[in-house]
Amino acid sequence: MISEQVETDARLLWDYHQMGHALRPCSVAIGLGSHDLGVADTAVDLYKRGLVPLLLFTGATSPTSKARMPRGEAIHYRERALDLGVPSSAVLVEPNARNTGENIRFSRQVLEEANVEVSSVLLVSKPYEERRAYATACKLWPGVEFVSASTPMTFEEYVESIQDVRLVIDMLVGALQRLLIYPEQGFMISQAVPSDVLDAYGRLCREGFTSRLIVSESPTS
Repeated sequence: MISEQVETDARLLWDYHQMGHALRPCSVAIGLGSHDLGVADTAVDLYKRGLVPLLLFTGATSPTSKARMPRGEAIHYRERALDLGVPSSAVLVEPNARNTGENIRFSRQVLEEANVEVSSVLLVSKPYEERRAYATACKLWPGVEFVSASTPMTFEEYVESIQDVRLVIDMLVGALQRLLIYPEQGFMISQAVPSDVLDAYGRLCREGFTSRLIVSESPTS
């Protein structure tokens, strides 16, 4: 159980992490690897709606995905897409990336090697990773327009899917910390963070939702 204030603060972070972009046709959809097959499902939906002619799934394995996806995140995403009816010719795989920056850099390399002209990308991630993925992509791949997308769901629905509210809030807090500290390290572009979101972040840190923080940095800085 969590308090009403914690839930309110978590919702503020949840809403901020989503970009609210209007979907439109793009050159390719890039599905960022994770433990969540919903990313692959959403990418397939975008393909079937005619918004992209090509899917690229990127990701190796991580501690949270290794047991569920032993062959690698991108490989399991591809298998999911094929099971859902996407032809193999419309799916590319980048199986080596182990963080968001590598997702972008390695995907760009795969597309260049495949002679795919890219002017715009539908960037598909988990709902709370939309803003982080967008900020990273804009930094590492200038000249391309990025449209963020994720599985449409509420905070409550996502908690229900994960079955661990504290873990979800920890992930929301960790993702926001990176938005605050990574721009000055050159990993992503800087984005304005509203004061109410910063206040909520600080309260959640003080409540102990810190397992996904980078410990070398102050969580409230």
